[in-house]
Amino acid sequence: MKKKRVFALLSTILLMLGLLAGCSSSESGGEGGEGDIIKIGVNLELTGESEFIGKSIEQGLDLALKHVNEEGIGGKTIELVKIDNKSSEDEAKSGATKLIDDDKVIAIIGSGTNETTLAQIDIAQEKKIPLITPTGMDASLTSQEYVFRTTFIDSYQGPAAANFASQDLSLKNAVILIDNASDYSKNLAESFKNAFEENGGKVVSEEEYSSGDTDFAAILANVQSANPEFLYVPGHYEEVGLILKQARELGLKIPFIGGDGWDSAELGNISGKQMLTNAFITTHYTSKDKDKAVATFVRKFKEKNTGQVANTYSALGYDTVFLLADAIKRAGSADPEKIQEALAATDGLALITGTLTFDADRNPLKSITIIEYKDGIQQFIKKIEPKE
Repeated sequence: MKKKRVFALLSTILLMLGLLAGCSSSESGGEGGEGDIIKIGVNLELTGESEFIGKSIEQGLDLALKHVNEEGIGGKTIELVKIDNKSSEDEAKSGATKLIDDDKVIAIIGSGTNETTLAQIDIAQEKKIPLITPTGMDASLTSQEYVFRTTFIDSYQGPAAANFASQDLSLKNAVILIDNASDYSKNLAESFKNAFEENGGKVVSEEEYSSGDTDFAAILANVQSANPEFLYVPGHYEEVGLILKQARELGLKIPFIGGDGWDSAELGNISGKQMLTNAFITTHYTSKDKDKAVATFVRKFKEKNTGQVANTYSALGYDTVFLLADAIKRAGSADPEKIQEALAATDGLALITGTLTFDADRNPLKSITIIEYKDGIQQFIKKIEPKE
């Protein structure tokens, strides 16, 4: 990895926008970049089972768009052309085709899940239109050269949790609770287990549940029998909240560790705030981070969204717009092929969720944030920086 350029996010954004404003408005670009408007497609889950993810990303996109367009890009402004894929792979695929063929976008942001992102990959590659998923973590998503992501991948996040458990908490044996209906959960569990065992830890049992389950009594009885020092639960907040609630009610007070799928304000409402304690997650960002740029983002988001606190998905959506705007600036054009080349060369771009450098597979090398929950309240613990 090249040596990272370390600088403040706010200075980066101001500098970037200033440079963009100085570009010639007569530059030629892709069809979606002609005239004064640069069209960027948005293909998100705005309804359906993954609506929470899609709408959270959308809030981040909208805030970033406002900031970017205050200065413009070479005298132009970005227009987001939005498609609701309804949390459906078929809708995501047809939406990508419409955005490229009918709306003439020069890039697509989306989708929020692995499955709906995967549905668009072949289309983006064939049409040579950059596709950036803010939150899709499966390693296979960036198998094509026109596909990028803003999030770190499952195999990057899992070892960070394992190292934190081993090195920071000095824990030596675990039970893993896996959502067998979720590739996200299975991938995180596998990468965690491999790293934890490499550290000398032992996974004494693996238990399974399915998305939508509400009764975890049998699973938790097995956990009690295994007598682990902690539980690793790489699931989503809906089920995790219930697992936490039922485990604490059974007297299981051992630490819980999970991933960014926990990161919702609803988690504590489901579990009960007093039950959500002695619990840790790996994620991209927390509003409790005292970094000046993060604090400014949190304040601006609250102002635009009636006091709502930005979650991880919103932060990643926000960063995706700045990532793409930075690539357009460096490409000196709205031509999709030139933007693809500029995206691939991204090195040391300071964003809300960490300073981003793409590796050879267009996956971000960036910091991971560790959060602890105490009585339902997030506490910022530390950031783990990528190894040089």
